Amino acid sequence: MTQQPAVDTLLLNELIACETSVWEALVKGDAAADLAALHPDFLGVYPSGFAGRADHAAQLAGGPSVSTYQIQQPRILRIAPDCVLLAYKAQYTRVGTDEPAAMYVSSIWQRGTSGWLNIFSQDCEALPDGAENPLP
Repeated sequence: MTQQPAVDTLLLNELIACETSVWEALVKGDAAADLAALHPDFLGVYPSGFAGRADHAAQLAGGPSVSTYQIQQPRILRIAPDCVLLAYKAQYTRVGTDEPAAMYVSSIWQRGTSGWLNIFSQDCEALPDGAENPLP
């Protein structure tokens, strides 16, 4: 694995902080904080289908949806001067269960006059540890 330049490390840390704000909103059940992190044109792609900004925040209508989380193996891909994809593995536990879960997340963050906003996110369930990878 090649090491990213220092500038990319700083950007990576900045975007992890942005992504953490979304996770913290899920932990706290804070729909306003969730909305504040999402671009007005936000699109989420999930195993259940597509979701917009309001849909993402609506999951918090009943309170927190996640009790614990960890962002692991983060990496970034610059896709435009003010647009960066953050990809990582998330280990998390949903509220009401002790069963840990894992997924891979790709989030595109766009920098505007008010800072970074999450414009796109796609989640896919991670295979259990030790499972055979069906991809080449």
